[in-house]
Amino acid sequence: MTSLRLFLHVLAASVWVGGQLVLLGLVPTVRQYGAEATTAVARAFNRVAWPAFAVAVLTGMWNVFAVPLELLRHPWIELKVLCVALSGVGAWVHQMARGNRAMLAAGGAASLGFGVAAMYLGFLVVPAV
Repeated sequence: MTSLRLFLHVLAASVWVGGQLVLLGLVPTVRQYGAEATTAVARAFNRVAWPAFAVAVLTGMWNVFAVPLELLRHPWIELKVLCVALSGVGAWVHQMARGNRAMLAAGGAASLGFGVAAMYLGFLVVPAV
């Protein structure tokens, strides 16, 4: 079960963060086909990204509860949880921007930046067994 739990967690986090990185590269090209194309691609991504985010959060909680408290690396685990939360909030702000360019930029940058930080912190919180 440990391998399955970790695999699902890394897979979901990869979809969430990796998908954002892919979109970062694709959006300039997609914009050439009009605003509707960008919106359609974003909506399609959201149908995959938000469930992946939920799986990452659930498997992350499962990971934490599977490890004895004294083996968790503090403060890294708390910082990871904070980065995950801020990545989700950033994505929500980006999604709710409705054309506000500052909100689009700030939300997207926060979501991706904190998502990448959460992935890195994931390597720091693995217990030394």
